[in-house]
Amino acid sequence: MRGYLPIENLPDSLALLPAPPQPGTPTFDTDELAFTSTRVLLDQPRGDLARSDARLKFPQATEAFHCAAGIPLNSDATPHLETLLRRVMTDSALSTFKAKDHYNRTRPFVYNKQASCTPEEEASLAKNGSYPSGHAALGWAWGLVLAELMPNRADALFQRAYDYGQSRVVCGVHWQSDVDAGRLMGAASVATLHTDPTFLAQMALAKQEIAALESQGTATPANCSTARSGQ
Repeated sequence: MRGYLPIENLPDSLALLPAPPQPGTPTFDTDELAFTSTRVLLDQPRGDLARSDARLKFPQATEAFHCAAGIPLNSDATPHLETLLRRVMTDSALSTFKAKDHYNRTRPFVYNKQASCTPEEEASLAKNGSYPSGHAALGWAWGLVLAELMPNRADALFQRAYDYGQSRVVCGVHWQSDVDAGRLMGAASVATLHTDPTFLAQMALAKQEIAALESQGTATPANCSTARSGQ
């Protein structure tokens, strides 16, 4: 689904972000430590969460946030909200492309010659630049949008958005600095989206949907835990 913003209005990741850390620098050493220290998590529940967070097809993609939101996020229960999240996903992901293509940074699982949490995606990911993280950008953008719509659940939504980005480090497909830069692009995308009247109109419709569900006392989706999962 297309985004709200024309390509020329997207935040420019190449202009906004510094170059990614180079091997031999302290920041790269921090990236490498984040990679090596999270390998043990792959066979633990945190690794399972990282695999789940890697899914970008709908409705699975937004299911990552439905516990934090406290309402179902799908086309049946919240069609306007799902459309909003689909289009925000497009804009935030596209905002990362200039830097991705320019730097074409090698991903950590390739650099370290180790498996990621999604081996079925490794061939395509190895051809795609690591910096900045598109997953982290869209996850942080979703967190910002959902928190604006549901300020009473903002802390839980920001936690989920943060952990969603960290899942890419746990998975081994992004360096920590990729994820940090992705969050910046997600925030820049949401700020820019607030200048778009169609986005603002969709936000208003989504807010009405949420209010209707909350007034019905919709139960928290099943299988939700209040505990955060590690890194």
